[in-house]
Amino acid sequence: MKLIRYGAPGKEQPGVIINDKRYDVSEITKTFDEAFFESEGLARLSEYIKAKDGQLTEVSADERLGCPVARPSKIVCIGLNYADHAKETNAPLPSEPVVFMKSTTAIVGPNDEVMIPKNSVKTDWEVELAVVVGKRLSYATEEEALASIAGYVLHNDVSEREFQLERNGTWDKGKGCDTFAPLGPFLATQDEIADVDNLNLWLKVNGQVMQQGTTANFIFKVPFLLSYVSQFMTLLPGDIISTGTPAGVGLGFKPPIYLNPGDVMELGIDGLGEQRQTVKAYEPHR
Repeated sequence: MKLIRYGAPGKEQPGVIINDKRYDVSEITKTFDEAFFESEGLARLSEYIKAKDGQLTEVSADERLGCPVARPSKIVCIGLNYADHAKETNAPLPSEPVVFMKSTTAIVGPNDEVMIPKNSVKTDWEVELAVVVGKRLSYATEEEALASIAGYVLHNDVSEREFQLERNGTWDKGKGCDTFAPLGPFLATQDEIADVDNLNLWLKVNGQVMQQGTTANFIFKVPFLLSYVSQFMTLLPGDIISTGTPAGVGLGFKPPIYLNPGDVMELGIDGLGEQRQTVKAYEPHR
């Protein structure tokens, strides 16, 4: 299945994509959140779709898409999980995963605007495969972790490099700014992805290809990452684990290239659709 949430920000409704058309499923669930995944929601949704074959209400393709998961308890990110990206940033290959957190307040839809933070001059892009947890995980084995996966989603791990690398503290400061986590357009359940270790991913800025990679080059693979993170924190249904980015980020160019207002990012992963974001200058909350 392909799960979506559509509608205005904060008012998204649950839906699914079937044969490239969008359909509403709000009759069976209010949203796709922790409670949905924890209560075998995917199985119930699958049965509902079968029972309603040909009777679901179609949703306009013009409707805005939000993040397909409603307010996960956390976004856990993995740094330097591609050897080519570690090399371009002059970082040693990690002996174990680099883990940092990304604020859930950074979440926006796949085609929403990305805002450069106040006082930022080094806002950067990162196309990533993200994993959605379907079952509670604590001290999980790799086998348990694999069985827990609800699905996969495309993520642009937007980053502010000065905040991340030049300010004292953890990477989190450069990762959790507002609009820095475009997610979607849909969550693809495990059966939709034939081989998660062989997916092409790419990102363009203003039509120019910047990143072109493959998950075949993961240093640490998905089941290991989930198992590893679960040794340090309990993962809840709906939590998002983002698995790192390949080479081609702005920081890696000589000289570096960073985003400016008006720039357009386009990105995609095999089987997980595409995103498109226009970059805008900082503006205070109204």
